[in-house]
Amino acid sequence: MPESSGGRGAQETQGAQETRGARGVRGVKSASRTVALLELLAARGDRPARLDELAEELDVPRSSMYQLLQTLIDCGWVRSDTTGSLYGIGIRALFTGTSYLDSDPHVRLVRPYLDQASDALGETIHLARLDGPDVVYLATRESHEYLRTISRVGRRIPAHAGALGKALLAERPDTGLPLPEGPLRALTENTHTTRTTLLTDLAGVRARGHSIDREETVPGIAGFGFALRYDSPATDAISCSVPVARLSEAHEARVIAVMRETRTKIEGALPSASGAPDWR
Repeated sequence: MPESSGGRGAQETQGAQETRGARGVRGVKSASRTVALLELLAARGDRPARLDELAEELDVPRSSMYQLLQTLIDCGWVRSDTTGSLYGIGIRALFTGTSYLDSDPHVRLVRPYLDQASDALGETIHLARLDGPDVVYLATRESHEYLRTISRVGRRIPAHAGALGKALLAERPDTGLPLPEGPLRALTENTHTTRTTLLTDLAGVRARGHSIDREETVPGIAGFGFALRYDSPATDAISCSVPVARLSEAHEARVIAVMRETRTKIEGALPSASGAPDWR
């Protein structure tokens, strides 16, 4: 489900090496290269890569890529198969990702309310965060009817393609949306592929106060998304996913009512001064 272009990301990362960042600090080439490699391996998921593929994708000399891979293998950030010819993301990435979730005050705050919404509706409930042009799943409570065998947590989808992302895009002005250039990527035949149709949809989201995804991310699944306005503009959203086969008008109305109430509870529960860092 997640997918970013490793080549494009590598070019952007390498471009950053040539200039100073927003804080006026020159990028460290080796650090940028390491991050680009880890992000590329993570984006490939269950498709391990060969040395030549990685060197070509990131435009790095083969010998330098080999040395970097061996260093990261020794540190646990990359793993290789028994032949030493295939590479994938290592277990240390899981440790870091789990630490991010455990240390985030908003994730800790929201989790009990996801449980409550899941119990009330019997459907799948999500929490996600906007990250550039994508949303990243931070927590999921699976439907009582069907349990997935693969966790969504940590996976990303284009923000324009589903309820979570559209709820967050609607919190921003049309002129400042974090969208890629050119046509928007389609996940299903119902996904928005032009800015024109997306902007029309976002206007409806603002009027209703929530987003609707009718088989735009996954065929056979509808979603209802609600931005959490404890930040401005909102960076987190919750949603409920429901198979269209059992989405009657009455059930849809109940889903919207419960999720709206859940959002109100979450926003009201946020401490006014928690003492936690104001992460950016």
